[in-house]
Amino acid sequence: MTAFDHIRNFSIIAHIDHGKSTLADRILELTGTVAEREMRDQVLDRMDLERERGITIKAQAVRICYKAEDGQEYEFNLIDTPGHVDFTYEVSRSLAACEGAVLVVDATQGVEAQTLANALLALENDLEIVPVLNKIDLPGAEPDKRADEIASVIGCPRSDILRISAKTGEGVPAVLEAVVHKVPPPQGDPDGPPRALIFDSVYDQYRGVVAFVRMRDGSFRKNDPILAMATGRRSEIEEVGIFSPDMQKTDVLRAGEVGYIIPGIKEVADLRVGDTLTSAAHPAEEPLPGYRDITPMVFCGLFPVDGEDYPELRDALEKLKLNDASLHYEPETSKALGFGFRCGFLGLLHMDIVRERLEREFGLDLLATTPNVRYEVELLTGEVLGISNPVDFPDAGSIKEVREPYIAATILVPAEYVGPVMELCNDKRGRFEHMEYLTADRVRLDYALPLAEIVLDFYDLLKTKSRGYASLDYELKDYEPGDLVRLDIRVAGEVVDALSLIVHEDRAYAVGRGLVERLRKKIPRQLFEVAIQAAVGSRIIARENVAALRKDVLAKCYGGDITRKRKLLEKQKAGKRRMKMVGNVEIPQEAFLAVLDLGEGKEGKR
Repeated sequence: MTAFDHIRNFSIIAHIDHGKSTLADRILELTGTVAEREMRDQVLDRMDLERERGITIKAQAVRICYKAEDGQEYEFNLIDTPGHVDFTYEVSRSLAACEGAVLVVDATQGVEAQTLANALLALENDLEIVPVLNKIDLPGAEPDKRADEIASVIGCPRSDILRISAKTGEGVPAVLEAVVHKVPPPQGDPDGPPRALIFDSVYDQYRGVVAFVRMRDGSFRKNDPILAMATGRRSEIEEVGIFSPDMQKTDVLRAGEVGYIIPGIKEVADLRVGDTLTSAAHPAEEPLPGYRDITPMVFCGLFPVDGEDYPELRDALEKLKLNDASLHYEPETSKALGFGFRCGFLGLLHMDIVRERLEREFGLDLLATTPNVRYEVELLTGEVLGISNPVDFPDAGSIKEVREPYIAATILVPAEYVGPVMELCNDKRGRFEHMEYLTADRVRLDYALPLAEIVLDFYDLLKTKSRGYASLDYELKDYEPGDLVRLDIRVAGEVVDALSLIVHEDRAYAVGRGLVERLRKKIPRQLFEVAIQAAVGSRIIARENVAALRKDVLAKCYGGDITRKRKLLEKQKAGKRRMKMVGNVEIPQEAFLAVLDLGEGKEGKR
C-alpha cells in the first residue's frame, strides 16, 4: 500500500438546485464529520448570501474520515462547488485539485445545461466521474428516463448510475463506497521538494492571507521557509491545517492532501490563486500548471455614494479579489459620480454578488452604473481599441468597424416551449445554429447570441417563456461586426457620462426614450426649464422637459396699468433665460439610482 492509497480527492458538481449541498450535508452527517447538534442545512455554505439565496457561490473544502465496508479507513477531501454559469471558473479551479467528481442529476428535471458543461469540465481534467441520480423520493421523479439521459451524456452503463435521495439519506452510503472504488488515489512524490497549488484564498485582518492549497509533492510544516514561484515572494509558514469543516490546525500537510497554509503575508498582491508554493531552502524546479486567465464578460462602474469612502472601496476590492480571482477592477473617474472603479465580472449574478458582498462585509454604500460588455473598435487608421467603458467610445467619423462579443449558447427546453424560446432568441438578434432532440420531449438548441443582449434580462425572459423549465449555459465565442452606436444622455445641454451606453442602432430610440422619461420623473424642477435629451452623436433622438418652477411675480400688483405687469413678466422671463445659460442642474443621487438600477434585469435566486 502506497502513501496515497487511503486518500481520495473529489468534487460534487451539478446544475443549479440539483442537490449538491444537500448531498454534502448527508455525507458529513453519515461520516460523523459534523456533530448532530451542529448539523444544519447547507453546512458548507458559509456566507449569509449563500444561505439567503439558496445557492452556492464559493467552493468549500472539507476533510472527511470514512471507514469503508472492508474495514479500511480512508481520508476524503471533498470540495462542494457552485452550479451557476457565472461561477464556472470556481468549479474549474476546484476540479484541478481533484482526481474524481460526483456528478449529481435531479431525477425530476434530468440533464440540464450546466450538467453538460460541468461533465465536460471534469472530462477535460481527466477526472473519474461517479454519476448519481438524486431526488428519487419525489413524486415527479423519472429515474429510468433520466438514467438514459445521463448514460448518453457521459457514455456509462445504466447500471453504474447510483440512485439516491440526498434529503432522506437513501443510497448515500453507496456513493461513499463508489468514491473509494472508482476515484483513483492522488499522484505525487511524498519525498520530493514540496509543491502546493493555491486553489483559493481569503484575507484575515489579523493573520493576513490564508491560502487554500492542494499538496502535490513533499510536505509543509510550521516555520518552514516558503517561496511563491510566480511572484517570488518569500516568507515563513505560521500555521498549516485542514478543513473539518472549520479550519483545524495540524502539525504537517503532506503530499496528496488538501488544507490551508498561513504564510504570514499581509500584502494581498504577493500571493495569488493558481500560484505554486515551494520550499525557499530547496525549491522545486518548475511550478505546477496554474489556471487559465479568466476573461471578464460584463463591466460596470462601482462608485461610493459618499466620495470619502473611495480608499475603503479600493482596499475592499483588493481583499475581495484575493477570494475571487475572476474579479477585475481599475480606477475610473466620472464627472457625475466622482472617483470609483471600472469592474469586470463573469456575469450579472456575479456582479450582483460582488456588489452585495462589498456592502455587507465592508460596510460600503455603492452605486453601480449600467452593465455593459467589452467591444472591439477598429479605427480608420487601422488601430484596434478594446472598449469596456462607453465614455471611451470614439466619434463615429473615426470608426471603420465595431465588433461585439458573441456567445455560443446551449439551451435545454421541453419540446412544447421550443417555439417561444426560438422567438426570444431571434428577438435578441440570435443566430440559429443547431437543434437536437435529446429525448422525445426534451430539445437542445444551439444559438449564437450577442453577449450584450443576454446580459440584462435574457435569463428572466427565458424562464418566463418556458414557464421555468428551460436551462441556459454559454461560453464566449468570438467577436463579430455590428451596427453599434454610443447613446448619450444630456441634461441642460451637458453630457452625463455615467449614463452613456453602447447600444445596437435599431434599439437606440427605445432605450433613449425610456431613459429620458425615467430621468424626467426624478430630476427636481428648477427655476428654469431643463431639457433632458437622448443623443446619438450630434443627432437628438428623444427629448423630455422638466417644467420650470414659476414664482408669482404679480402677487403684489393690485390693479393699475397693464404695462407694469408686463414689465415684471418680461423681467422674470429674461432672468430665467440668463439662469438657463449659466445655471447648473444638480442631478440628485436618487435619479442615478432610479436610472442605473437594474430593476427587473437583476438575477436573484436561481
